[in-house]
Amino acid sequence: VQLQASGGGLVQAGGYLRLSCAASGRSLSSYVMGWFRQAPGKGREFVAAISWSGVNTAYADSVKGRFTISRDNAKDTVYLQMNSLKPEDTALYYCEVKLTSYSGYVSTNPGAYDYWGHGTEVTVFS
Repeated sequence: VQLQASGGGLVQAGGYLRLSCAASGRSLSSYVMGWFRQAPGKGREFVAAISWSGVNTAYADSVKGRFTISRDNAKDTVYLQMNSLKPEDTALYYCEVKLTSYSGYVSTNPGAYDYWGHGTEVTVFS
C-alpha cells in the first residue's frame, strides 16, 4: 500500500490548511485511516483517525474543535481540515492505514497501523 500525503505548507497562525492522503497499491476493502505528526525533536503523535464507515472519529485533545477528519472511500482518500492553526501545530504530518474487518473501528495507537506514507510538512508562524 502506498500513501501519498499532500496539502502542507507555510501558514500564519490562525490560518488553515487542508491535507489529503490518497491510498493505492492494492485492493483495500475495509481500513481505518489516521493522521499522525512529528515535530522536530519530538516523538510521533496521534492527531486524528476515522473509521471505514466514517461514523466514528477520534481526535487528540490538542486539536479537538480545530481539526476535522473526513474520508472519501470511492477515492481511497482521507482529508484533514486544519483551522485556527497554532505554531505548536508545526510538524511533519503523515497518514497511516490499518486494515480491519470492522467498519466502525478506529484506533489512536500508532503501533496498531499497518502502512504509512512519507508525510507533508506543515509550518505555522506567528
